[in-house]
Amino acid sequence: MALVVGGAGEAKECPKCKSTRITKDTVRGEIVCMDCGFVIEDNLIDFSQEWREFDGDESGGSRRAGAPISLARHDKGISTELGMGFSDIFKLPPKLRPKFLRLKKWQQRISTATERNLKYALAELKRYTSQLNLSPGVEETAALIYRRAVAKELVRGRSMESVVASALYAACREHGTPRTLDEITEVANIPKREIGRTYRFLSRQLGVRILPTDPADYIPRFASNLKLSGKTVTKANEILARAKELELTSGRGPTGVAAAVLYIAAQLTGEKKTQREVAEVAGVTEVTIRNRYKELVNNLKFRELEEPEKKPVVARVEA
Repeated sequence: MALVVGGAGEAKECPKCKSTRITKDTVRGEIVCMDCGFVIEDNLIDFSQEWREFDGDESGGSRRAGAPISLARHDKGISTELGMGFSDIFKLPPKLRPKFLRLKKWQQRISTATERNLKYALAELKRYTSQLNLSPGVEETAALIYRRAVAKELVRGRSMESVVASALYAACREHGTPRTLDEITEVANIPKREIGRTYRFLSRQLGVRILPTDPADYIPRFASNLKLSGKTVTKANEILARAKELELTSGRGPTGVAAAVLYIAAQLTGEKKTQREVAEVAGVTEVTIRNRYKELVNNLKFRELEEPEKKPVVARVEA
């Protein structure tokens, strides 16, 4: 639809023939001279009002674009589909139904082995991220790592599930929302040793360089599962900062350090938790918490704590 241009700030005449008969084509996004056909401007932005959607019936008319491209889908979300379902096809005349049923069936078929691989693997990735309550950003990064592995033919000779789990483990660490190998193993139902071996292989082949996990990344999640207050979390971060200054966390498992720091902070704030409770949440043994606890208490010299032998810690809060 062509409209005569006359608004403020827009072209008043053609720079070629000096004609004032200028139109704005809102469909093509162009400003054109009606006499000589010269395109004065193109790729114009539509600044008109975006109407709101109140229900599903009105969404089709107000939507200007489709969903964004997603690496977590085997077709990246850009493929088309014949109808919203088989019910739409039955709205057609009886003579056309068999034709569109065949088209829809062939459209759903995946021709290449790579597409079949991606469809199954990314469906498994969706299940892992859903059960681990991970964000879409982590899922996108894991899908990108897996696609790179498929492009370099690193999946051959290996379990597809182990490669997906390894990519997810790397993506979690990259986004600062780490999940332990035990958690991923429980969801993927794959031995932890196999996931760790595949993760190291992908890191070497794809050049993935990720720093060691910081115990501070685990503290908020462990504290939430233990139902600890923000005061305890703040205290735990303070203890962890002091431990890092003395290099007490070097060479120690991040989950064990985070669990021991939370255990100490809970005793200091009066929110007492047993070693067994903390160990179950952190996925470590009580012996690990006890060993980290002794190292931290002996080096940081907490006066409020008395170190028992294989007994719950008793905290005395000074007035």
